Amino acid sequence: MRLNNTEFSHLIKFLLVSTISFFFGAMHGMLQVIPSIRAWLDSIGSPYGGPGHMIDPLAHAHINLIGGLVILAMGTMYYLLPIISGKTIYSIRLINHSFWWTTIGVFYFYTTQVVFGILEGNLLLANNLQAMAQVHRFYGPIVASSGMIMATGFCIYLANVLFTLKNKDRYL
Repeated sequence: MRLNNTEFSHLIKFLLVSTISFFFGAMHGMLQVIPSIRAWLDSIGSPYGGPGHMIDPLAHAHINLIGGLVILAMGTMYYLLPIISGKTIYSIRLINHSFWWTTIGVFYFYTTQVVFGILEGNLLLANNLQAMAQVHRFYGPIVASSGMIMATGFCIYLANVLFTLKNKDRYL
């Protein structure tokens, strides 16, 4: 079996997004332990409830686990599956769709958590609970839409892997 490296060049974007996600996660983690930021986060409910939990742990964990690890695992699977199974990947187009849907969903979710956490946290500290409730009413639909985008990417990924395994076309 001979593998051509250019055959897998479309997978580099998975490594790049994984690296960028880990960078965001590392910077996020560094920032949230700075004493003044940690005190602010604690004052708004981090990590157990209130707006603070949107920033720590939700946003922080999400960018590392989904953006860093899951995107890396997807790219790795797309690389290894043909090698291990001896079958060609069902669809390069589905690889690209799974990448973009998942990546957009990951960063959309991360941004939603951070933005809503900061907005609602500041309103909580200002004791403006009515404005906080007004802002929060948009949270559910926005976070749900980011989850749906991500889930679309995961479903496309699953379909592509299953179709590849079912595929009778072998390149060995």
